[in-house]
Amino acid sequence: MIKKVYSKSKLVAKTGNEVIAEALRQIEPDVIAAYPITPATEIVQIFSQFVADGVVKSEYIAVESEHSAISATIAASAAGARAMTSTSSQGLSLMWEMLYIAAGLRLPVIMAEVNRAISAPININADHSDTMGTRDAGWIQIYSENSQEAYDNIIQVTRIAEKAKLPAMVTMDGFITSHCMEVVEVYPDADVKTFVGEYKPERYLLDIKKPYTLGAIDLQDYYFEHRYQLAQAVRDAKDIILDIAGEFERTFGRKYGFYEKYMLDDAEVAIVIIGSTAGNVKAVVKELREKGIKAGLLKIRVYRPFPSEQIAKELAHVKVIAVMDRSDSCSGAFPPIYSDLTASLYSAGVVGPKILSYVYGIGGREFSSEQIVDVYEKLGKVASGAEKPFKGVEYINIRIK
Repeated sequence: MIKKVYSKSKLVAKTGNEVIAEALRQIEPDVIAAYPITPATEIVQIFSQFVADGVVKSEYIAVESEHSAISATIAASAAGARAMTSTSSQGLSLMWEMLYIAAGLRLPVIMAEVNRAISAPININADHSDTMGTRDAGWIQIYSENSQEAYDNIIQVTRIAEKAKLPAMVTMDGFITSHCMEVVEVYPDADVKTFVGEYKPERYLLDIKKPYTLGAIDLQDYYFEHRYQLAQAVRDAKDIILDIAGEFERTFGRKYGFYEKYMLDDAEVAIVIIGSTAGNVKAVVKELREKGIKAGLLKIRVYRPFPSEQIAKELAHVKVIAVMDRSDSCSGAFPPIYSDLTASLYSAGVVGPKILSYVYGIGGREFSSEQIVDVYEKLGKVASGAEKPFKGVEYINIRIK
């Protein structure tokens, strides 16, 4: 039993956007640069009020676009500041080239990202197409099921990014989490401040005693090696993520890892999913268990670095797995999570489970509890041999096929 080292936490009713803004107030970064975009607007709007009221000493930079927001954040980080931003969807797309620069320069920029569909057509509701499009940019990606996780994740990722020397984003589903009110345990300001600590970069451009060049041209002589170092740094971040999660648990009493298992250890059929829908799946799993059906869930929390070996081990005993992607791929093959998961099982030599690929919830399309039950029923029929697994990708609740 973990004993918390503090006793003055508060239970408050807040939306996801409000609680992220609260975490940013407690962390009090040196610089926040942002350009508001639905459904992430409230995060920076609320924080800008903290700045205006003198609640925090942070420098708030209101810029003319998301590209400028990430550019200003990168510059601040390079200068030695703890720097953060927030965006969503098209805003993240406009940041595209600078995401790679932040990672390539090994700058611990922090982003609160609210998942929203990518245009066109224009859509402001939740799916994961925005962040899945940036999955190979060299950023750590941590997904949140609910507001509590979003709050806890942004606190942890501040330390993770700075220790790994990598940029990192914490995501939550647009409107579903960002605008819905939940009861959240908020920790005392002093404890959060102590946990994140003071940022002390090893090198920074404003250190005139140790001048160095950042972002020089890098052609065929060393570019390959530097990109390898970046990829290796993302892989090595796994240990850092777990170390800081352990410290977080000892401090605040909440346990986090690469993923969450729900009734998975003896499951015969299981869903693998990411984001807010995991909560609905848990409710369905509980009901199915009461009926004697050995259903389970694996909810991915850390998507980059992808915990390949660990997930393969957790799923090796499951007969049939449904991988639920809330984004699609135009590659003509399979969507992102399915591709990562099947590659992980193959690489680990796990050949037992049958794996089905589903796409759901694109552009905020409803994915009901009844449809979750349908998925588990399909898994059960495949597990018993009554039906064969389908080939390709199955699209849930779509009118045109």
